[in-house]
Amino acid sequence: MYAMTADTLAIILGGGQGSRLFPLTATRSKPAVPIGGKYRLIDVSISGCLHADIRRIFVLTQFNSASLNRHISNTYQLDRFSGGFVEILAAEQTPDNPNWYQGTADAVRQAVRHFSQHDADYYLILAGDHLYRMDYTELIDAHKDRHADVTIAAQPVDPDTATQMGVFRFDASGRIVAFEEKPKLDRLQHIGRSIPPGATFAQHTDDKPFMASMGVYVFSRQVLLDMVAREAGHDFGRELIPGALDTYRVRPYLYRGYWADVGTIESFYEANVMLGRPMAPFRFWDPKRPIYTHLRHLPGSRLTDCQLATSIVADGCFLDRCTVGESVLGVRTHVHSGAKISRSVLLGADFYEDGAPLDGMPALGIGRDVVLDRVIIDKNARIGDGARLTNERGVQEADGSGFHIRGGIIVVPKGAVIPPGTVV
Repeated sequence: MYAMTADTLAIILGGGQGSRLFPLTATRSKPAVPIGGKYRLIDVSISGCLHADIRRIFVLTQFNSASLNRHISNTYQLDRFSGGFVEILAAEQTPDNPNWYQGTADAVRQAVRHFSQHDADYYLILAGDHLYRMDYTELIDAHKDRHADVTIAAQPVDPDTATQMGVFRFDASGRIVAFEEKPKLDRLQHIGRSIPPGATFAQHTDDKPFMASMGVYVFSRQVLLDMVAREAGHDFGRELIPGALDTYRVRPYLYRGYWADVGTIESFYEANVMLGRPMAPFRFWDPKRPIYTHLRHLPGSRLTDCQLATSIVADGCFLDRCTVGESVLGVRTHVHSGAKISRSVLLGADFYEDGAPLDGMPALGIGRDVVLDRVIIDKNARIGDGARLTNERGVQEADGSGFHIRGGIIVVPKGAVIPPGTVV
C-alpha cells in the first residue's frame, strides 16, 4: 500500500434536486439527509476517504446546501498543518458559464478550475447518497496496478436492479467494451450475462447475472481534465464513460460488500430499518473503520418501562412506557407513554423543548397513545396524542395535511404538525 494523501484528491457529488427523496430533501440536499439515528449520508463517503488517508475532499452541491455546509464545517475540521480539508463547492454562475450543474460530468467540469490547481495524480469521484463501506486504498491500488485511465467500481446485480444502473459488457480479457445506462428489460435480454471472465466470488449467482456501475470512479489526472474539456456530455454514465471506451483504458473494480443507492423514499426506509437487524449487511460501527459524524455531547438515552426489539435508539432520547419494534429513533427523540412504534424511522430533533409548546400545538416528538407503522418522521415534527399513522388502506401515493405517502410509506416532513387523533 502507498500513502495517498499527496497524490489523490476526492470529489463527492452532492446530487441534483433529490425529488425522489422528497419531502426529506425539501429543505436539505441528499447528502445531508440523516440516517442511522445520528449520521448524515455524506458521512459515509467522507469517512471512507479519511480511512484511506485521502484528506483533500471537495463536495459539489447545488440544491439546499446550507444544512450540508453547516454539518461539514462543524464536523470535519482537519489539522490545518496537514493541508487537508473538506470543502463545499456550490454551483455558481460565471461570465463564461451562466448555467447550473447539468449532470455529474458537468458538475466536475464547472468545478475543475477549483480543484485542478491542487497537485494530484488521481481523482476519486464519489456519490454523496450511497451507503457502503469500501476500502478506497484497494480501489486506487487496482487502478495503478492495471495502468488504467479510468477505473469504475462495480458489483453484480439482478435484472430489475440493472435497469436502474449502468451495465457493463466485457471482452475475453475482462476489458469493458460497452456501457449502457439504465437499459430496459428487453435490452438486458439482448445483452445477456455481463459477468467478466474470472469473476468467481460468492456474490455471483444466476440471480445476479449483470455487472453494474456503483457510481464510484478513479480517473488519472490528465484523463479527467481532457475528458471534461473535450467532451460536451453532461453525465459520466450516460455520455462520457461510453464515449471513453475506444480511447482510454477503462477497467472495472469488483466490489464484494454491501452497497445501496439511498436515493428514493423506499430505499432510504429499507436501508434504515435494516440497520437494527442482528445480521445486518451494513453497520455504522466498526472496530477499524467507523463512520464519523458531528459530535453533539448529548446524554445517554433514558428509557422508562419500555419494550424494545430489533431497533436502534440514538443519543439523547426520552422514551416513556412505550413499545418500539424494528425501528430507528434519531437523536433527541421524545416518545410519550402508550405509544406503539413499529417498522418506522424517526429522524429525531435538533433541539430540546423547554416548557409547554405555544399556541396549543402538540409537544415536540411522539404524543401519548400514538400508533406508527411504516412511517418516516423527519426532524422536529409534532405528532399529537392519539394519532394513528398506519396506512391501513394501503395507499401508495398521496399528499395530505402534514404528511405524504410514497411507495406506501407515510412521510411526515421536517417541522410538520399532526393534530391529535389524526388517522392516516
